[in-house]
Order: sequence, then C-alpha cells, then structure tokens
Amino acid sequence: MKVTGFSHITLNVRDLQTSLDFYHGILGMTIRHRGRTDAYLEWGSAWVCLIERAGTEEHAEGFAGMDHVAFYIAENDFKEAVDILHHNNVTIVRGPIQRGTGWSINFLDPDGIQLELHTSTLDERMEIWR
Repeated sequence: MKVTGFSHITLNVRDLQTSLDFYHGILGMTIRHRGRTDAYLEWGSAWVCLIERAGTEEHAEGFAGMDHVAFYIAENDFKEAVDILHHNNVTIVRGPIQRGTGWSINFLDPDGIQLELHTSTLDERMEIWR
C-alpha cells in the first residue's frame, strides 16, 4: 500500500454553523459543499468533512478518539497564521515552538478538537531523528 499524502479527516461536531464560523471564517478553509448537517471544506491539498451529530458527547464513550490533526504550512505563512489564531482568541494548547527544523502551534476548535500547524515535512523531521 503506497499512500501519497494527507487526504481528509471527518470530524463530528456539535453545531455545524459554529464549526463553519471557525474553520471557514477564522482558518480560511474554502467551503466546497454545505448540507443541512454536513460540510466539506478544502485547505490546500487537504479536505475536511464536518458532520453535525446530536449528542456527540453522550455517544463518545467507547470510541478511540483522535489526538490531533496536523496540517503543513509554509514557514513564510506561519507567523500570519499564529496572529490570526491570537486575534480570534483561539485556545492555544502548545506553541508556537520550534520542533526540529520547523515551527509548530497546537490549538483547539470550538468542540475541543486539537489541530496543529507545522512548517516542516516528514522528511525534514526524520533527518533530525536519525
């Protein structure tokens, strides 16, 4: 099996409009589809599906869950992204910090899902871990 890159992630959210305000309004993802309870957004070569699920918290027990989702961002664009997160009072979990050859910042969406912006590639990270 040969995977060539990040494809997408599906996130269960409590309120679709609140999540769209965050993902589209603050992070700048492009809305490709908006349904009654779902939306598909594009961010560079990645895409994200948001699905509104009533009672997500009640049904979360027993699910493995997700630690975070990381997106690559060019180092030239990193400071502006950090400024946008701070300007919109987004909860920062860690960073911005330098990790290996790149910069990283971890933050939460409106449902507490942890996201990361990182400026180095896997190849660059592996170079320092040899």
